[in-house]
Amino acid sequence: MYNLVQKYNIPGPRYTSYPTVPYWNVDAFSGKQWKSTFKRSFEESNTSEGISLYIHLPFCESLCTFCGCHKRITKQHQVEGPYIRSLLKEWSLYLDLFSQRPIIKELHLGGGTPTFFSPENLKVLINGIFRRADRAVDHEFSFEGHPNNTTIEHLEALYELGFRRVSYGVQDYNETVQKAIHRTQPFENVKNVTDWARDIGYTSIGHDIIFGLPFQTIEHMEETILRTKELMPDRLAFYSYAHVPWIKGNGQRGYKDADLPSGEEKRQQYERGKQLLAKVGYHEIGMDHFALATDGLFQSMKNRKLHRNFMGYTASKTQLMIGLGASSIGDSWYGFAQNVKSLEEYQHLVDNDIIPVYRGHILNNEDMVIRKHILNLMCRLETSWEQKEMGFQELDSVLAKLSEMEGDGLLRISTDQIKVAEKGRPFIRNICMAFDVLLHRNAPEMRLFSMTV
Repeated sequence: MYNLVQKYNIPGPRYTSYPTVPYWNVDAFSGKQWKSTFKRSFEESNTSEGISLYIHLPFCESLCTFCGCHKRITKQHQVEGPYIRSLLKEWSLYLDLFSQRPIIKELHLGGGTPTFFSPENLKVLINGIFRRADRAVDHEFSFEGHPNNTTIEHLEALYELGFRRVSYGVQDYNETVQKAIHRTQPFENVKNVTDWARDIGYTSIGHDIIFGLPFQTIEHMEETILRTKELMPDRLAFYSYAHVPWIKGNGQRGYKDADLPSGEEKRQQYERGKQLLAKVGYHEIGMDHFALATDGLFQSMKNRKLHRNFMGYTASKTQLMIGLGASSIGDSWYGFAQNVKSLEEYQHLVDNDIIPVYRGHILNNEDMVIRKHILNLMCRLETSWEQKEMGFQELDSVLAKLSEMEGDGLLRISTDQIKVAEKGRPFIRNICMAFDVLLHRNAPEMRLFSMTV
């Protein structure tokens, strides 16, 4: 495994979309095109499967230096009300494009820190969303909670609004690591919020754990997973720290490259973590995710319904995902669009009845085909071009790139199909990169991406 890590540990995308954001054709994109694909997708899918809604709540009281999300650091909670009013105004701009009342199947509150907002203001937000929308019968609403500031009142309020899934950012329980990433939270805080959620009735509780953090050792990672075993969350995100200080700015410059584990040390952390998680009873889901057999994510994987989008892995697919809030990204299936990142600009545009999109990409036929292949690999660990419409011009070149990986035992190539081997799971991003024709055509500046291992 060591030689494979050395060989394949290169910068690469995480493939929450294809094309990936750096290769969007922004010059050919227009708001008019986005609205057209948006309305088309809504008409095709709202009644049959519903839509997804991602709401970005960007405020945090302190900076976690490992974080790559778009956020605004402040302790001034008077920002909550005006931001919620902007979110609801943006939502109304989308509602005006609908021909019928939307049915929301998935709703996720991300951040930032959603629990920065008071329970009362979160009620205002969610109730405002559903004044002109309906909940799908089988809806799944989720939010990200900070163990240090999530209260029983937060959990009760959101439960009453239909939320049944919550995820908590744990990262690592070691105090040295926590100090380095500016995320100090004792085990007792995580236990409290986990127990509260379970007692209230949440059916899926998740924890996020990161390996490869500054000063982190394999012993630290083992201890974190053993402490996690005491709480047995329903699902886990166990993923590699993405160190890109040249993109994410001052936060990730708070420690040196020398403070980070090497590629091989990270791989040891990952492999040991996988062993411990399997021993405890967790099943690996796609890439970087694990779940108990009783969790919906595992059931979705078994039923081949797993999906992946800008929210990560989801238990079911919706064709249309709307992103609300500063920096949010929407996905109409036929196109992507990202909102402006500046809070002030976002609120100014919305106040002037302008959907605050500033860049995007409309998928062509080739994009659509390759997107399906990458989704298949990410969600099912296999893909096929048996059907004629799944072929594309550079397929032979892709297979040539994959032949070396086949020789390394990472995958199996047959006449019209690829299947990822168990040995290839850690390198799924590398396998997807072979399909990424835009990546190869553009001879990219690889510092755009974090390392694949």
